[in-house]
Amino acid sequence: MLVSAKEMLEKAKAGHYAVGQFNINNLEWTKSILQTAQEMNSPVILGVSEGAGKYMCGFKTVAAMVEAMVESLGITVPVALHLDHGTYEGAYKCIEAGFSSIMFDGSHYPIAENIEKTKELVAVCREKGISLEAEVGAIGGEEDGVIGGGEVADPNECKMIADLGVTMLAAGIGNIHGKYPANWAGLRFDTLAAISEKVGQMPLVLHGGTGIPADQIKKAISLGVSKINVNTECQLAFAAATRQYIEAGKDLEGKGFDPRKLLAPGVEAIKATVKEKMELFGSVGKAE
Repeated sequence: MLVSAKEMLEKAKAGHYAVGQFNINNLEWTKSILQTAQEMNSPVILGVSEGAGKYMCGFKTVAAMVEAMVESLGITVPVALHLDHGTYEGAYKCIEAGFSSIMFDGSHYPIAENIEKTKELVAVCREKGISLEAEVGAIGGEEDGVIGGGEVADPNECKMIADLGVTMLAAGIGNIHGKYPANWAGLRFDTLAAISEKVGQMPLVLHGGTGIPADQIKKAISLGVSKINVNTECQLAFAAATRQYIEAGKDLEGKGFDPRKLLAPGVEAIKATVKEKMELFGSVGKAE
C-alpha cells in the first residue's frame, strides 16, 4: 500500500531529520531500496524520472511493479512512489497510473505560469490524497536533458508557490544534479535560512544529494530540509561493484554470467549506499 509523502515529511520536519528519495531504474534498484528501508525501519520515497519511467515501459508498469513488490516482500514501512521532475503532462500520467506523490517541475516556466499550473495540480492532488512537490529556481546540472547551472531561488517566489498549498518545496540553493565539480562553492545556507523563514512549516527538498559533504547535509536538515534526493551515488556504487565482478573474471566462473549472479554485487552496493544515506539523514527507526 503506497502512501503520500505528506505525513512522513511533516514528521521529518518536526523531528529534524530527512527522508531519502532514492531514484529507481529497474527491478534490482527497487528491491534493494525497499529491502533496506524495511531493514532500517525507515520511511522511503521511490523517485521515478520521466526518462526512467519510459525505460521501465511506462508509469503503469512501474506502479504495478512497486505495489506488487511491497506486498510480496512484506514491506510495512511507509513507501511513497514519486514522480521526479515531472512535466505537466507527466504529472497527469502518473496520477492516472497510481503514483502516490508527484513533483511538478514548473521552474522553467515564467513564475506566473508556474503558479497557474501548480495551483491546478494542487487541487487535483488534494482530491486524490497525493502529495505534490513544486520547484523554484532550477537545480543545477543535467536532469533528463535539461541543464541548470545551480541557480539560487528567490525566497519571495518560494513563498508564492508554497502559499498555493503544495506539500513540499524544492528550492535551488546552489545544489547540482550529478557529480559536483571541483570548484563548487557549496550550499547557500543564507538563502536556505531565508526560504525556511518565509515558508514556515513546509518541508523543503534538497535535490542533487550525491556528493554534498555530510556536514552540509546535516546543516541543511537543521534549516528545514526534510527530503533529500539521491540517484547518482547509487548508480556509481552499482557500476563500480559490477565492474569489479567482471574485471575479476567472476562472470566466467561456473554460472557467473547468470544475471542474478552478475547483478548481485551491484545490488549489495546499492543497499550499502542507501543504508549509509538513511543513517546520515537520521531516518533510521522513524517508520511507524
